[in-house]
Amino acid sequence: MQKEKIAPACNLFTYLNIIVINTPELERTVTIESLYEGCKSGSRQAQEQLYNTLASKMLGVCMRYAGSTFEAEDMLQAGFIKVFGNLGSYRGEGSFEGWIRRIIVNTAIETYRRNTRSGQQVELNEVYDEAQQTFAMDSLECEDLLRLIQALPDGYRMIFNMYAVEGFSHKEIAESLQISESASKSQLSRARAWLKQRIKQIEGGIHESR
Repeated sequence: MQKEKIAPACNLFTYLNIIVINTPELERTVTIESLYEGCKSGSRQAQEQLYNTLASKMLGVCMRYAGSTFEAEDMLQAGFIKVFGNLGSYRGEGSFEGWIRRIIVNTAIETYRRNTRSGQQVELNEVYDEAQQTFAMDSLECEDLLRLIQALPDGYRMIFNMYAVEGFSHKEIAESLQISESASKSQLSRARAWLKQRIKQIEGGIHESR
């Protein structure tokens, strides 16, 4: 099965919602919502079908938070264990897929907190008054963009994903990561500055090769 073709250039929000790996399960007519009752009743077939349908998409979410493919796969497995163990808490408010995505994101956040209880937590609490960094990413190739996000230092990557992609407020980030709002804002600014610098380097290399 060939990978889904991706346009040579895209913006952040377009790419991060692309299902990168296509599978036969994604071609089935059954909807994700219709699998809920089967999963809730303990149907192994429904659970397997749900996992196969969403695994590639949710792995893409994990890849943005993880430092490696191995770590992302661990996040994915842990996340789906929580999904199947907490089906009774889904109240039908919003889509079932959206509920699953939030569990996957929360699992990634918990993994980060567990891995950074010692040294890196100090970095997150450093506060600097910095101007907000803005930059355009439309000219960047999608695969390069994902690699850049994965290459961000752990604290920067976590806050950038939570704020710029998932839509968390700085207050929510602060509460989730047990840091101050000003620290969240500072780390976001630093993440943007880091990305801006790397994007300039990439674009400079592209222009030089022409």
